[in-house]
Amino acid sequence: MEGFYSGRANGGIMAETLEVLMLRRLSLLLLSLAFLACQPSGSGSAGSGPLSIQQPLHLEEHLDAARIEGSEIPQELAKEVAWRFDEPRPAWKPVVPLVPGVAPAKVSQEGDALRIQLGEETRYRRGLGGGIYVDLPGWSYQDWAWIVVRARASGPAGTLTAWYNLRKEHGEEFYEYTPFLSRGEAATLVTDGSVQSYLLRADWTNWWEGDPAWRQLGLMVDASGPAAVEILSVTLIPKEAKYAKASAGVTTEPRDRLYRRALYAHAPATLSWRIRVPSQGGRLDVGLGVLRDDIPVNFRITADGSPLFEETWADREHWAQRSIDLSRFASKTIALALEARPGGKDVAERPGTVALWAAPTVSGVSTGGGSRPPNVILYVIDAGGAEYTSAYGYNRRTTPNLERLATEGALFENAYSNSTWSKPSTTSFMTGLHHTVLGGYRNASDPIPDGAPTMAEILHGAGWQTAVFTSNAWCGTMSGLERGVDVLRESIEGPNSASSAELNADFWRWRDAYPGRPYWVHFQSTDVHWPWEPVPPVAGLWLSAERRAAFYEMERKIGVASGSLGRAWALRAPHQVFEKAGIDRKAYFDAVRDAYDEAMAFADLQLGYLVAQLKARGEWDNTLLIVTADHGDWPGLGLFDSDPAARDPYFNPYLTRVPLVVVWPAKIDPGQRFRDLVSLIDLLPTVLDLTDQPRPDHLQGLSLAPLLLGRSGWPPRPVILDEMNVDPKTGEISGAIEIVDGRWGASLAIAQKDPGPEAGPRLLLYDLWNDPYCRHSLHEEWPDLVQKYTGLLERQFREYRTLAKKFKPRTAGALDPRQLETLKSLGYIG
Repeated sequence: MEGFYSGRANGGIMAETLEVLMLRRLSLLLLSLAFLACQPSGSGSAGSGPLSIQQPLHLEEHLDAARIEGSEIPQELAKEVAWRFDEPRPAWKPVVPLVPGVAPAKVSQEGDALRIQLGEETRYRRGLGGGIYVDLPGWSYQDWAWIVVRARASGPAGTLTAWYNLRKEHGEEFYEYTPFLSRGEAATLVTDGSVQSYLLRADWTNWWEGDPAWRQLGLMVDASGPAAVEILSVTLIPKEAKYAKASAGVTTEPRDRLYRRALYAHAPATLSWRIRVPSQGGRLDVGLGVLRDDIPVNFRITADGSPLFEETWADREHWAQRSIDLSRFASKTIALALEARPGGKDVAERPGTVALWAAPTVSGVSTGGGSRPPNVILYVIDAGGAEYTSAYGYNRRTTPNLERLATEGALFENAYSNSTWSKPSTTSFMTGLHHTVLGGYRNASDPIPDGAPTMAEILHGAGWQTAVFTSNAWCGTMSGLERGVDVLRESIEGPNSASSAELNADFWRWRDAYPGRPYWVHFQSTDVHWPWEPVPPVAGLWLSAERRAAFYEMERKIGVASGSLGRAWALRAPHQVFEKAGIDRKAYFDAVRDAYDEAMAFADLQLGYLVAQLKARGEWDNTLLIVTADHGDWPGLGLFDSDPAARDPYFNPYLTRVPLVVVWPAKIDPGQRFRDLVSLIDLLPTVLDLTDQPRPDHLQGLSLAPLLLGRSGWPPRPVILDEMNVDPKTGEISGAIEIVDGRWGASLAIAQKDPGPEAGPRLLLYDLWNDPYCRHSLHEEWPDLVQKYTGLLERQFREYRTLAKKFKPRTAGALDPRQLETLKSLGYIG
């Protein structure tokens, strides 16, 4: 098999500095080893006999059982190079444009940063542009992995782009405003004035072949109007140095537009395991990868010294996906070895040649049946609130496939997400911990803390093959959710509103390449997420082409009128904004609902296709399928009066009431409906319970298995929601913690300091029986309940903060171009 992905890998792992990268990889390896205790009986460890293949065997999880020969860590490697601009750096100079009449950007030392100021004098044909550059001593760009730029931006700044090598002769317009020969990666700038780290691949460029030496590094910024970008530091990270603290280890590497968990070693190296092949035979599936195009690696796989496979690979952009048949060794114990040797002329003389084996997995030949542990599919429809689904009584037939699934399993009528948007919600249900316990929101790329294992990590450590297919980077590497995942895809090629079709296709390609069972997969599509541009056959179902064009024009006007871009602000805008823009508010929100409903119908259609394929392939009966959403969305609130100064509680059903349908034909009786209050923080305990895996003591949710399986032991309880923000300067936390308790819903504001009476009531109280959409707080009418829920939520918040101390916060990663482009396409950044 040639491989199940192709295309340029325009993205990267989350990296800050070399030290942080190594600490993150070490913590991941320690977590993986900690979960070896959860392995099925007979899976083996060092000195305990051969490894067996009762479930897919992840070789990278068994480094303690491997015999390692060679793989010597090189003594001399390139060091990272860093420039900090908290003091003058005269080596960095302004870029002189080639376009006549265009001036260089104003560059000045401002406190802790080098400030690039774009004014009208820097305008070229398509906007404003300018930058800085530094001379380099003629390096090879293939020696370097990343350029990490820490910067803050303001105004309508657009992108930050790496450029290489100045032209020797000026006077010719080349890329309009830059005199460089080669263009590198570009990252969308976050323009709220916050300090962000941007991760640009140093070896991705349309390098000018006439001069392979790296003589200048330039950083260019562009903008649609006057803007400023302040550069705090620039760090160059060499390739092999990332791997220089261990002879062999585990990393997560991007290739082919996806991230893969990979085992690495330093060539020449041999890693071997004693493995018991089951009586029905088996196979080894693995991806081969290298760091450089100029240094090929010869990969060889042997059993008891006899060659099974050999290939030389030198393509740093792609994995070579390969499968090796082990059927001839059925019922035998073999020494299975992965070997790597420098494969090109004079390569052996270069230290630090790294070989990568992506997700090396040994599995038995599948025999089907329901006696094996179940496959687990967590199918999340991003922003797909229950209030908009016909499965939950919506008056449009938006989700007929979800309706049918509910008849085959169980539907929870009152399920809530624990937060109102993707990053806090997804990290909570993946770890079984509330947002406050996870530390709150620090910045766009802060990862989940160390010591908070995810659903993927736990099941991967117990033998499940793991994958994530999403079109929202906050559900992947920008939250640290690549941990324990064999393959992760977090971007798409087509429109966001048709993402599920592409992600489903990715899933089946992965299954063809890794057919072993059981597997765990997390889907999170963005079909039901702005900009709501569905494709046939649902496009035009409720919103005609003419009305859609009118809707886009209204969106444009609202964005201009509000001083913001995208629909996020417009959906919350008061009547005055619509009146000022000359827009019929009802017509706008009618179009919003129509566009949203079409997107929901497309997501439901693709869910139906996935289920049909699972049934056709014989995987359905022993698959645990959980369909839900990470949160709802605002369209349903659009026609209510809106006060921008007021806060809508998180538990407003339009925002956080989500579908939750659980199907497992082999174990869960069909046609069940539950009215109990449940939340997504219950998902991890439920999956562990149903798959017979031990539950970590720190989980905050409750297993729904007693309800699903008709057992006793389900204790009804309220639902807690929380979202917290962390001040980057003081570390203080603020936000709200809320409770849904039968008839009553209460929302308690958490502030860094007492905001005073002008800020309004600290606790909002709602009668959810008589005011389900939370339009009128009863805090003045029910002082006793205000006192009760204030005390309860304050105690809950203190308990969460205490528990949070057990989990060490991790340093935020850098934002890579593909992540930023994904967030931009979803409307999160301009």
